[in-house]
Amino acid sequence: MKKFTVYCLQFTEYARRIFGFQLPTANCLPHRQSRFRGQLPTDKRGFTLIEVIVSTALFTIVILVAVGALLALASANRKAQALHLVMNNLNIALDSMVRSIRMGSNYHCGINGNLTETQNCSEGASVFAFESFNGDPTDEDDQWVYFYDPNTKRIYRSEKSGGGRLPITASSVTIDSLRFYVVGTSRRGIVQPKVVIEIKGTAGAGNVKTKATFHIQSTAVQRVLDL
Repeated sequence: MKKFTVYCLQFTEYARRIFGFQLPTANCLPHRQSRFRGQLPTDKRGFTLIEVIVSTALFTIVILVAVGALLALASANRKAQALHLVMNNLNIALDSMVRSIRMGSNYHCGINGNLTETQNCSEGASVFAFESFNGDPTDEDDQWVYFYDPNTKRIYRSEKSGGGRLPITASSVTIDSLRFYVVGTSRRGIVQPKVVIEIKGTAGAGNVKTKATFHIQSTAVQRVLDL
């Protein structure tokens, strides 16, 4: 190392005399060793404790933000799937209900009176009965009835004037309200018999904690002319 330093300094001096400029002599000198054994030079040291703490904190903040966004997306996806499942079930149930009511006759709204007699309910009711398309008007036990059970929170259909009920909505659908509004049931009236169906409830499937509320409405007009 000492010989290299001497040769390097001599070459630097020759260059100064011949070419007229001074080369740096710092490269000819050996690197200084630290006074403490095992301590690395300044240009070879790692990160300080403060730098590690700051970088860790920034990384943690970024991870928390990313995880929060991911959880929000997962929750929105579960809610969308639950609502999609419920709307499919409700669409099938509501389409079947509207189709049967349109083809039927002798609309009776409410629980009062004889189910075979026509009855309006402009204020709304949770029970609606009618004579099916292939029904016998003289038979009092073949009326189709749609009604809402507040205990089970489901919509039911009966083809025997209230007996032998069958649910038409899934258990994952919670029906909070079902209202039938019926007008025009009077014989030879100006207005054709019409039913407005209004359903309110919440949707949730399986272990999904998030619930989606819905409010749907449909209208059915009797196709058989009320003459």
